[in-house]
Amino acid sequence: MAEEQKKPTRLVGISIIAGATVGAGMFALPVASSGMWFTWSLVLLVFSWFCLFNSGLMLLETNLNYPRGASFDTFVKDTLGAGWNHFNGLTLAFVLYILTYAYISGGGSIVSHTLDVSIGLSVPPIMAGLIFAIGLALIVWVSTGFVGRINAILVGGMLITFILSVGDLTTRVKLPILFDNDVGYAPFLLAAIPYYLASFGFHATIPSLMKYYGKDHQRIRDCILYGSFVSLVIYALWLMATMGNITRPDFRPIVDGGGNIGDVVGALSNVANSDQLSGLLNAFANFAVISSFLGVSLALFDYLADKFKFDDSPMGRLKTALITFIPPTIGGVFFPDGFHYAIGLVGLCGMVMATIIPALCVRASRKKFNNDAFRVWGGDRLVNFILCYAAVLVICYFLAAAKILPVY
Repeated sequence: MAEEQKKPTRLVGISIIAGATVGAGMFALPVASSGMWFTWSLVLLVFSWFCLFNSGLMLLETNLNYPRGASFDTFVKDTLGAGWNHFNGLTLAFVLYILTYAYISGGGSIVSHTLDVSIGLSVPPIMAGLIFAIGLALIVWVSTGFVGRINAILVGGMLITFILSVGDLTTRVKLPILFDNDVGYAPFLLAAIPYYLASFGFHATIPSLMKYYGKDHQRIRDCILYGSFVSLVIYALWLMATMGNITRPDFRPIVDGGGNIGDVVGALSNVANSDQLSGLLNAFANFAVISSFLGVSLALFDYLADKFKFDDSPMGRLKTALITFIPPTIGGVFFPDGFHYAIGLVGLCGMVMATIIPALCVRASRKKFNNDAFRVWGGDRLVNFILCYAAVLVICYFLAAAKILPVY
Protein backbone atom coordinates (compact mmCIF):
# COMPACT_ATOMS: atom_id res chain seq x y z
CA MET A 1 0.00 0.00 0.00
CA ALA A 2 2.84 2.40 0.85
CA GLU A 3 4.46 1.73 -2.52
CA GLU A 4 1.14 2.48 -4.26
CA GLN A 5 0.84 5.80 -2.41
CA LYS A 6 4.29 6.86 -3.63
CA LYS A 7 3.23 6.63 -7.26
CA PRO A 8 2.65 10.02 -8.90
CA THR A 9 -0.96 11.14 -9.12
CA ARG A 10 -2.87 10.94 -12.38
CA LEU A 11 -3.78 14.62 -12.03
CA VAL A 12 -0.35 15.69 -13.28
CA GLY A 13 -0.65 13.65 -16.47
CA ILE A 14 -4.25 14.72 -17.05
CA SER A 15 -3.15 18.36 -16.74
CA ILE A 16 -0.28 17.81 -19.18
CA ILE A 17 -2.59 16.26 -21.80
CA ALA A 18 -5.34 18.87 -21.36
CA GLY A 19 -2.82 21.72 -21.29
CA ALA A 20 -1.14 20.52 -24.48
CA THR A 21 -4.53 20.18 -26.19
CA VAL A 22 -6.52 23.25 -25.16
CA GLY A 23 -5.12 26.61 -26.19
CA ALA A 24 -5.43 29.41 -28.68
CA GLY A 25 -6.21 26.95 -31.48
CA MET A 26 -9.74 26.57 -30.08
CA PHE A 27 -10.56 30.00 -31.52
CA ALA A 28 -10.25 28.48 -34.99
CA LEU A 29 -12.88 25.81 -34.24
CA PRO A 30 -16.06 27.90 -34.49
CA VAL A 31 -14.71 29.61 -37.63
CA ALA A 32 -13.87 26.26 -39.26
CA SER A 33 -17.27 24.91 -38.14
CA SER A 34 -19.41 27.85 -39.22
CA GLY A 35 -20.47 26.13 -42.44
CA MET A 36 -21.71 22.86 -40.89
CA TRP A 37 -22.91 24.53 -37.65
CA PHE A 38 -23.40 23.09 -34.17
CA THR A 39 -24.93 19.62 -34.60
CA TRP A 40 -22.47 18.44 -37.25
CA SER A 41 -19.66 20.10 -35.28
CA LEU A 42 -20.42 17.88 -32.29
CA VAL A 43 -20.45 14.80 -34.53
CA LEU A 44 -17.02 15.67 -35.99
CA LEU A 45 -15.68 16.64 -32.55
CA VAL A 46 -16.54 13.27 -31.01
CA PHE A 47 -15.31 11.35 -34.08
CA SER A 48 -11.97 13.22 -34.09
CA TRP A 49 -11.52 12.62 -30.36
CA PHE A 50 -12.19 8.89 -30.84
CA CYS A 51 -9.59 8.59 -33.63
CA LEU A 52 -6.89 10.62 -31.91
CA PHE A 53 -7.41 9.08 -28.48
CA ASN A 54 -6.82 5.64 -30.00
CA SER A 55 -3.83 6.78 -32.07
CA GLY A 56 -2.40 8.15 -28.82
CA LEU A 57 -2.78 4.70 -27.25
CA MET A 58 -0.90 3.24 -30.24
CA LEU A 59 2.01 5.56 -29.47
CA LEU A 60 1.87 4.44 -25.84
CA GLU A 61 1.93 0.75 -26.84
CA THR A 62 4.97 1.37 -29.05
CA ASN A 63 6.79 3.51 -26.50
CA LEU A 64 6.40 0.86 -23.77
CA ASN A 65 8.79 -1.42 -25.70
CA TYR A 66 11.66 1.02 -25.11
CA PRO A 67 13.53 2.33 -22.06
CA ARG A 68 12.06 5.07 -19.92
CA GLY A 69 12.87 8.43 -21.54
CA ALA A 70 12.88 7.11 -25.11
CA SER A 71 11.03 9.39 -27.52
CA PHE A 72 10.13 9.65 -31.20
CA ASP A 73 13.73 9.74 -32.42
CA THR A 74 14.39 6.36 -30.78
CA PHE A 75 11.30 4.31 -31.54
CA VAL A 76 10.50 5.72 -35.00
CA LYS A 77 14.06 5.00 -36.15
CA ASP A 78 14.00 1.49 -34.63
CA THR A 79 10.60 0.46 -35.98
CA LEU A 80 10.37 2.31 -39.30
CA GLY A 81 13.96 3.22 -40.18
CA ALA A 82 16.03 6.38 -40.60
CA GLY A 83 14.00 7.67 -43.56
CA TRP A 84 10.73 7.80 -41.65
CA ASN A 85 12.57 9.26 -38.67
CA HIS A 86 13.97 12.15 -40.74
CA PHE A 87 10.54 12.73 -42.30
CA ASN A 88 8.88 12.81 -38.88
CA GLY A 89 11.56 15.20 -37.55
CA LEU A 90 11.11 17.59 -40.48
CA THR A 91 7.36 17.47 -40.09
CA LEU A 92 7.64 18.17 -36.37
CA ALA A 93 9.88 21.21 -36.97
CA PHE A 94 7.55 22.49 -39.70
CA VAL A 95 4.49 22.13 -37.46
CA LEU A 96 6.21 24.00 -34.63
CA TYR A 97 7.24 26.83 -36.98
CA ILE A 98 3.72 27.07 -38.43
CA LEU A 99 2.19 27.10 -34.94
CA THR A 100 4.59 29.81 -33.79
CA TYR A 101 3.61 31.86 -36.83
CA ALA A 102 -0.08 31.19 -36.15
CA TYR A 103 0.18 32.43 -32.58
CA ILE A 104 2.12 35.53 -33.61
CA SER A 105 -0.65 36.22 -36.13
CA GLY A 106 -3.37 35.56 -33.56
CA GLY A 107 -1.44 37.36 -30.83
CA GLY A 108 -1.01 40.49 -32.93
CA SER A 109 -4.75 40.43 -33.61
CA ILE A 110 -5.73 40.15 -29.95
CA VAL A 111 -3.14 42.75 -28.84
CA SER A 112 -4.58 45.19 -31.38
CA HIS A 113 -8.17 44.42 -30.29
CA THR A 114 -7.35 44.64 -26.57
CA LEU A 115 -5.58 48.00 -26.87
CA ASP A 116 -8.45 49.34 -28.94
CA VAL A 117 -11.27 48.34 -26.55
CA SER A 118 -9.39 49.04 -23.31
CA ILE A 119 -7.65 52.37 -23.93
CA GLY A 120 -8.90 53.36 -27.38
CA LEU A 121 -5.44 53.02 -28.94
CA SER A 122 -5.43 51.86 -32.55
CA VAL A 123 -2.24 49.92 -33.33
CA PRO A 124 -1.38 48.78 -36.89
CA PRO A 125 -1.20 44.98 -37.30
CA ILE A 126 2.54 45.09 -38.07
CA MET A 127 3.29 46.94 -34.81
CA ALA A 128 0.97 44.69 -32.77
CA GLY A 129 2.63 41.56 -34.16
CA LEU A 130 6.11 42.89 -33.36
CA ILE A 131 5.13 43.84 -29.81
CA PHE A 132 3.72 40.37 -29.19
CA ALA A 133 6.58 38.42 -30.78
CA ILE A 134 9.52 40.39 -29.34
CA GLY A 135 8.06 40.58 -25.83
CA LEU A 136 7.45 36.85 -25.55
CA ALA A 137 10.66 35.90 -27.37
CA LEU A 138 12.55 37.62 -24.54
CA ILE A 139 10.78 35.38 -22.00
CA VAL A 140 11.81 32.24 -23.88
CA TRP A 141 15.38 33.55 -24.25
CA VAL A 142 15.79 34.05 -20.48
CA SER A 143 15.36 30.40 -19.44
CA THR A 144 13.12 27.35 -19.58
CA GLY A 145 12.36 27.70 -15.87
CA PHE A 146 11.16 31.27 -16.38
CA VAL A 147 8.84 30.11 -19.15
CA GLY A 148 7.47 27.39 -16.86
CA ARG A 149 6.70 29.83 -14.05
CA ILE A 150 5.04 32.31 -16.39
CA ASN A 151 3.03 29.57 -18.10
CA ALA A 152 1.73 28.18 -14.81
CA ILE A 153 0.22 31.60 -14.03
CA LEU A 154 -1.18 31.94 -17.56
CA VAL A 155 -2.86 28.51 -17.57
CA GLY A 156 -4.49 29.25 -14.22
CA GLY A 157 -5.73 32.59 -15.53
CA MET A 158 -6.95 30.97 -18.75
CA LEU A 159 -9.04 28.39 -16.86
CA ILE A 160 -10.60 30.99 -14.55
CA THR A 161 -11.51 33.42 -17.33
CA PHE A 162 -12.78 30.56 -19.54
CA ILE A 163 -15.16 29.33 -16.83
CA LEU A 164 -16.43 32.83 -16.11
CA SER A 165 -16.81 33.95 -19.73
CA VAL A 166 -18.30 30.71 -21.08
CA GLY A 167 -20.58 30.49 -18.06
CA ASP A 168 -21.90 33.96 -18.87
CA LEU A 169 -22.22 33.21 -22.59
CA THR A 170 -24.01 29.92 -21.91
CA THR A 171 -26.81 31.76 -20.12
CA ARG A 172 -27.24 33.92 -23.25
CA VAL A 173 -27.42 31.00 -25.72
CA LYS A 174 -30.39 31.22 -28.09
CA LEU A 175 -31.56 27.71 -29.03
CA PRO A 176 -33.00 28.69 -32.45
CA ILE A 177 -29.54 30.03 -33.37
CA LEU A 178 -27.67 27.07 -31.86
CA PHE A 179 -29.81 24.41 -33.56
CA ASP A 180 -30.05 26.11 -36.95
CA ASN A 181 -29.96 22.78 -38.79
CA ASP A 182 -30.21 22.30 -42.52
CA VAL A 183 -29.49 19.24 -44.64
CA GLY A 184 -27.29 21.44 -46.84
CA TYR A 185 -24.87 22.11 -43.97
CA ALA A 186 -23.44 18.55 -43.85
CA PRO A 187 -20.97 18.82 -46.80
CA PHE A 188 -19.10 21.63 -45.00
CA LEU A 189 -17.98 18.99 -42.47
CA LEU A 190 -15.32 17.60 -44.81
CA ALA A 191 -13.29 20.82 -45.11
CA ALA A 192 -13.21 21.17 -41.31
CA ILE A 193 -11.58 17.79 -40.58
CA PRO A 194 -7.93 19.08 -40.44
CA TYR A 195 -8.86 21.77 -37.90
CA TYR A 196 -10.34 19.18 -35.58
CA LEU A 197 -7.24 17.01 -35.76
CA ALA A 198 -5.16 20.03 -34.76
CA SER A 199 -7.43 20.48 -31.73
CA PHE A 200 -6.33 17.15 -30.19
CA GLY A 201 -2.59 17.48 -30.71
CA PHE A 202 -1.37 15.91 -27.44
CA HIS A 203 0.70 13.10 -29.00
CA ALA A 204 4.10 14.73 -28.53
CA THR A 205 3.62 14.59 -24.73
CA ILE A 206 3.14 10.80 -24.49
CA PRO A 207 6.89 9.98 -24.22
CA SER A 208 7.07 12.64 -21.48
CA LEU A 209 4.28 10.86 -19.59
CA MET A 210 6.17 7.57 -19.78
CA LYS A 211 9.28 9.32 -18.52
CA TYR A 212 7.24 10.62 -15.57
CA TYR A 213 5.17 7.50 -14.74
CA GLY A 214 7.57 4.82 -15.94
CA LYS A 215 5.93 1.83 -17.64
CA ASP A 216 2.71 2.12 -15.62
CA HIS A 217 0.59 1.84 -18.76
CA GLN A 218 -2.73 1.90 -16.87
CA ARG A 219 -2.01 5.30 -15.31
CA ILE A 220 -0.77 6.73 -18.60
CA ARG A 221 -3.82 5.38 -20.43
CA ASP A 222 -6.08 7.01 -17.83
CA CYS A 223 -4.24 10.32 -18.23
CA ILE A 224 -4.70 10.22 -22.01
CA LEU A 225 -8.38 9.28 -21.65
CA TYR A 226 -9.36 11.84 -19.01
CA GLY A 227 -7.11 14.63 -20.29
CA SER A 228 -8.41 14.35 -23.85
CA PHE A 229 -12.00 13.99 -22.60
CA VAL A 230 -11.67 17.22 -20.58
CA SER A 231 -10.54 18.90 -23.79
CA LEU A 232 -13.53 17.42 -25.64
CA VAL A 233 -15.93 18.90 -23.07
CA ILE A 234 -14.24 22.31 -23.16
CA TYR A 235 -14.43 22.41 -26.97
CA ALA A 236 -18.11 21.41 -26.92
CA LEU A 237 -18.92 24.19 -24.42
CA TRP A 238 -16.94 26.69 -26.50
CA LEU A 239 -18.79 25.76 -29.69
CA MET A 240 -22.10 26.04 -27.86
CA ALA A 241 -21.19 29.43 -26.42
CA THR A 242 -20.09 30.89 -29.77
CA MET A 243 -22.69 29.32 -32.06
CA GLY A 244 -25.48 29.99 -29.63
CA ASN A 245 -24.71 33.72 -29.65
CA ILE A 246 -23.38 34.49 -33.14
CA THR A 247 -25.66 33.60 -36.04
CA ARG A 248 -24.35 31.57 -38.97
CA PRO A 249 -24.58 34.53 -41.42
CA ASP A 250 -22.70 36.71 -38.91
CA PHE A 251 -19.73 34.34 -39.15
CA ARG A 252 -19.31 35.22 -42.81
CA PRO A 253 -17.39 38.51 -42.22
CA ILE A 254 -15.27 36.76 -39.57
CA VAL A 255 -14.29 34.07 -42.08
CA ASP A 256 -13.71 36.63 -44.83
CA GLY A 257 -11.44 38.59 -42.48
CA GLY A 258 -9.17 35.58 -41.96
CA GLY A 259 -10.88 34.16 -38.88
CA ASN A 260 -8.45 35.77 -36.47
CA ILE A 261 -8.87 35.64 -32.69
CA GLY A 262 -9.64 39.35 -32.33
CA ASP A 263 -12.51 39.03 -34.82
CA VAL A 264 -14.13 36.17 -32.86
CA VAL A 265 -13.73 37.95 -29.52
CA GLY A 266 -15.03 41.20 -30.99
CA ALA A 267 -18.13 39.50 -32.43
CA LEU A 268 -18.95 37.84 -29.09
CA SER A 269 -18.43 41.12 -27.24
CA ASN A 270 -20.76 42.95 -29.63
CA VAL A 271 -23.50 40.34 -29.27
CA ALA A 272 -23.35 40.29 -25.48
CA ASN A 273 -22.97 44.08 -25.19
CA SER A 274 -21.41 43.68 -21.74
CA ASP A 275 -18.22 45.42 -20.67
CA GLN A 276 -17.58 42.78 -18.01
CA LEU A 277 -17.96 39.89 -20.47
CA SER A 278 -15.88 41.71 -23.05
CA GLY A 279 -13.10 42.08 -20.49
CA LEU A 280 -13.26 38.39 -19.55
CA LEU A 281 -13.16 37.32 -23.20
CA ASN A 282 -10.19 39.55 -23.90
CA ALA A 283 -8.39 38.25 -20.83
CA PHE A 284 -9.13 34.63 -21.79
CA ALA A 285 -7.92 35.21 -25.36
CA ASN A 286 -4.70 36.82 -24.14
CA PHE A 287 -4.01 34.04 -21.64
CA ALA A 288 -4.74 31.35 -24.25
CA VAL A 289 -2.60 32.87 -26.99
CA ILE A 290 0.36 33.69 -24.76
CA SER A 291 0.41 30.29 -23.01
CA SER A 292 0.11 28.48 -26.35
CA PHE A 293 2.84 30.62 -27.90
CA LEU A 294 5.23 30.03 -25.00
CA GLY A 295 4.64 26.27 -24.99
CA VAL A 296 5.05 25.82 -28.74
CA SER A 297 7.94 28.24 -29.17
CA LEU A 298 9.82 26.65 -26.24
CA ALA A 299 9.43 23.23 -27.88
CA LEU A 300 10.76 24.68 -31.15
CA PHE A 301 13.56 26.51 -29.29
CA ASP A 302 14.74 23.30 -27.55
CA TYR A 303 14.44 21.26 -30.75
CA LEU A 304 16.61 23.73 -32.70
CA ALA A 305 19.14 24.07 -29.87
CA ASP A 306 19.60 20.30 -29.89
CA LYS A 307 19.62 20.13 -33.69
CA PHE A 308 22.32 22.80 -34.12
CA LYS A 309 24.13 22.00 -30.83
CA PHE A 310 23.87 25.53 -29.42
CA ASP A 311 24.80 25.65 -25.74
CA ASP A 312 22.68 27.12 -22.92
CA SER A 313 24.80 30.22 -22.41
CA PRO A 314 23.20 33.64 -23.04
CA MET A 315 24.95 33.85 -26.42
CA GLY A 316 24.01 30.29 -27.32
CA ARG A 317 20.37 30.96 -26.38
CA LEU A 318 20.47 34.18 -28.40
CA LYS A 319 21.56 32.25 -31.52
CA THR A 320 18.75 29.75 -30.94
CA ALA A 321 16.24 32.55 -30.34
CA LEU A 322 17.15 34.23 -33.63
CA ILE A 323 16.54 31.14 -35.78
CA THR A 324 13.45 30.29 -33.70
CA PHE A 325 11.64 33.61 -33.87
CA ILE A 326 12.79 35.57 -36.93
CA PRO A 327 11.11 33.42 -39.65
CA PRO A 328 7.65 33.16 -37.98
CA THR A 329 7.77 36.81 -36.87
CA ILE A 330 8.34 37.93 -40.46
CA GLY A 331 5.35 35.81 -41.48
CA GLY A 332 3.17 37.09 -38.63
CA VAL A 333 4.03 40.72 -39.32
CA PHE A 334 3.58 40.73 -43.09
CA PHE A 335 0.76 38.17 -43.25
CA PRO A 336 -1.19 39.05 -40.08
CA ASP A 337 -4.47 37.36 -41.04
CA GLY A 338 -3.17 33.83 -41.44
CA PHE A 339 -4.14 32.33 -38.06
CA HIS A 340 -7.14 30.35 -39.32
CA TYR A 341 -5.30 29.02 -42.41
CA ALA A 342 -2.17 28.15 -40.41
CA ILE A 343 -4.16 26.04 -37.93
CA GLY A 344 -5.59 24.11 -40.88
CA LEU A 345 -2.07 23.50 -42.22
CA VAL A 346 -1.03 22.27 -38.77
CA GLY A 347 -3.87 19.76 -38.98
CA LEU A 348 -2.48 18.49 -42.28
CA CYS A 349 1.15 18.25 -41.14
CA GLY A 350 0.36 17.15 -37.60
CA MET A 351 -1.49 14.23 -39.16
CA VAL A 352 1.91 12.54 -39.68
CA MET A 353 2.79 12.45 -35.98
CA ALA A 354 -0.78 11.95 -34.75
CA THR A 355 -2.04 9.25 -37.14
CA ILE A 356 0.44 7.78 -39.66
CA ILE A 357 3.43 7.38 -37.33
CA PRO A 358 1.42 5.81 -34.44
CA ALA A 359 -0.34 3.34 -36.77
CA LEU A 360 2.81 2.28 -38.65
CA CYS A 361 4.95 2.13 -35.49
CA VAL A 362 2.50 0.00 -33.52
CA ARG A 363 2.14 -2.44 -36.42
CA ALA A 364 5.93 -2.78 -36.75
CA SER A 365 6.51 -2.98 -32.98
CA ARG A 366 4.00 -5.85 -32.60
CA LYS A 367 5.97 -7.87 -35.14
CA LYS A 368 9.30 -6.90 -33.60
CA PHE A 369 8.55 -7.38 -29.89
CA ASN A 370 5.32 -9.41 -29.61
CA ASN A 371 4.75 -7.76 -26.20
CA ASP A 372 1.33 -8.48 -24.70
CA ALA A 373 1.73 -6.30 -21.59
CA PHE A 374 -0.43 -3.60 -23.18
CA ARG A 375 -2.33 -3.89 -26.46
CA VAL A 376 -4.67 -1.34 -27.98
CA TRP A 377 -8.02 -2.93 -28.82
CA GLY A 378 -9.08 -3.52 -32.42
CA GLY A 379 -5.96 -5.21 -33.80
CA ASP A 380 -5.06 -4.51 -37.43
CA ARG A 381 -8.57 -3.30 -38.19
CA LEU A 382 -8.14 -0.27 -35.91
CA VAL A 383 -4.67 0.39 -37.35
CA ASN A 384 -6.10 0.37 -40.88
CA PHE A 385 -8.99 2.57 -39.75
CA ILE A 386 -6.57 5.22 -38.43
CA LEU A 387 -4.57 5.09 -41.67
CA CYS A 388 -7.79 5.55 -43.67
CA TYR A 389 -8.66 8.52 -41.42
CA ALA A 390 -5.27 10.05 -42.26
CA ALA A 391 -5.87 9.52 -45.98
CA VAL A 392 -9.32 11.15 -45.79
CA LEU A 393 -7.81 14.10 -43.94
CA VAL A 394 -5.17 14.69 -46.64
CA ILE A 395 -7.71 14.37 -49.45
CA CYS A 396 -10.16 16.74 -47.76
CA TYR A 397 -7.47 19.33 -47.08
CA PHE A 398 -6.34 19.56 -50.71
CA LEU A 399 -9.87 19.38 -52.12
CA ALA A 400 -10.87 22.26 -49.83
CA ALA A 401 -7.76 24.24 -50.81
CA ALA A 402 -8.65 23.70 -54.49
CA LYS A 403 -12.20 24.95 -53.80
CA ILE A 404 -13.65 21.59 -54.83
CA LEU A 405 -15.17 20.98 -51.40
CA PRO A 406 -17.64 23.59 -50.14
CA VAL A 407 -15.97 26.08 -47.79
CA TYR A 408 -18.17 28.57 -45.95
